[in-house]
Amino acid sequence: MFDPESLTRLREEVRETTVQNRRLLERLLAEVEVMRDASVRIQPRTTTSISLVASDGGNNRAEFNPFELQIVRVMDSHGVELMTKVVSPHTDLEELAEWHLSPTRPDDPLGLLMRDLGCRTLYELSPMLNNDPEKKSPGWPLVYRDLCEWAVLYQLITTTRWGSDTLIVRDGLLRSKIFQGDLFVQMYRRIMEAIEGTKRSRRRDVYLVGIAKHTEVLQRYSTAMSVQQIFPVGHPLYAPVPYALQKEAYKWPEYIRSPVVEEDAEGKEDPKFNIGSMHFVRFGSQASDPIWTADLLHDQAGDAQKIFGCLLGDAVEGFPVPFYPLCLQRADEYAHVVGLDMDILRDELASAVRDLLGDAKRQQIMDGLMLAYSDIASRRYA
Repeated sequence: MFDPESLTRLREEVRETTVQNRRLLERLLAEVEVMRDASVRIQPRTTTSISLVASDGGNNRAEFNPFELQIVRVMDSHGVELMTKVVSPHTDLEELAEWHLSPTRPDDPLGLLMRDLGCRTLYELSPMLNNDPEKKSPGWPLVYRDLCEWAVLYQLITTTRWGSDTLIVRDGLLRSKIFQGDLFVQMYRRIMEAIEGTKRSRRRDVYLVGIAKHTEVLQRYSTAMSVQQIFPVGHPLYAPVPYALQKEAYKWPEYIRSPVVEEDAEGKEDPKFNIGSMHFVRFGSQASDPIWTADLLHDQAGDAQKIFGCLLGDAVEGFPVPFYPLCLQRADEYAHVVGLDMDILRDELASAVRDLLGDAKRQQIMDGLMLAYSDIASRRYA
């Protein structure tokens, strides 16, 4: 803890620095003024809602894990397992690509996405999945996890025969910098073709929305929005985020450019990182209720009222995070490998390592290590 003298000095410096930056506050207050009359009241609607969540390896890493195995698991809000794969930072990416593209797995989501985008290797799909030992990042499983989630989403939209209007909810914005070249936008075009095809042939609407708890643009403008009362008290509201505000918050203009080539695009980089139309949304009716950042598909921005209206009822039921879509929270719970499931997988890993050792004396040492890694006391008093 700070001693009284240091604490007093630090408090004075905090106040002085804040006063020195008052122009920034005034600037932010002025910038959000463009949204003052843009908020729209959300009218409740009903539709089927599906959520996708891919759990990361950090959540699904076993206690005893000499090979740093990570379980990539994509689940929906109904508890249906859509994709599961065990990888480690040492996995050969060429062999992994062959596994996904194998003719024996025609329904593999990532294999389907790779084939449709003309990719034979994972590196052709993402520049972050380089199999060169000197360039291979130890954090590539996290990129792979995100690719798996996008692949499952792609498979759902392009292959499912929907029996009712459906809203698919993604945990995160509809933006990504992990795809090679313009493959992300190519995927978007295929998604829109499938959505339009479903509307023509089955008279069903399929919507996609991405919700994020924390974003740079919301962090920058949340205080100014509250002070200026951009979202007045009384009703759930949403508002599109002006391009100018996004431009101030993000360093890379390509991250906020729409997937449609602009008329004055000469000299600019082709769109490739964003397929969404950004909105702020508050599902509660009080000033203290949280505001989230949401992306609608660019071509579905005109259906914002219907999409947020369908999401409203699910968000109001949100628990334990208030006014955050319950379907996302449920999918997240299903995606985590915990309890007995994790114990079984950990024991299987230990058994596999034990078998590799071969020698009986080494196996006995391994048995001792497993006892050391087991927290017996916590199990006894859990």
